[in-house]
Amino acid sequence: MIRVVLPQHLRTLAGVEGEVSLDAQEQPTQRTVLDALEAAYPTLRGTIRDHGTAKRRDFIRFFACGRDITLDPADDPLPEAIASGTEPFRVVGAMAGG
Repeated sequence: MIRVVLPQHLRTLAGVEGEVSLDAQEQPTQRTVLDALEAAYPTLRGTIRDHGTAKRRDFIRFFACGRDITLDPADDPLPEAIASGTEPFRVVGAMAGG
């Protein structure tokens, strides 16, 4: 199982509390985790990634094992701690402004 932590506004949209769990059918990558997340929670489609291009939306960041992996290739394998469910994959809504 892959554990995913979403920011509050996406948890509200998806109708979940706390973290969500997804089945890991293969070696997890950013792409496969987000595909599974959008399949399990269709209301999230288009909120994390663009509908047409599947590119990450601005002001969304991804973290694995305390490391920002946002700019890593989407098909790179995630760390074993994520794959085993020991650590969660985190989706973070970044803030901007001053």
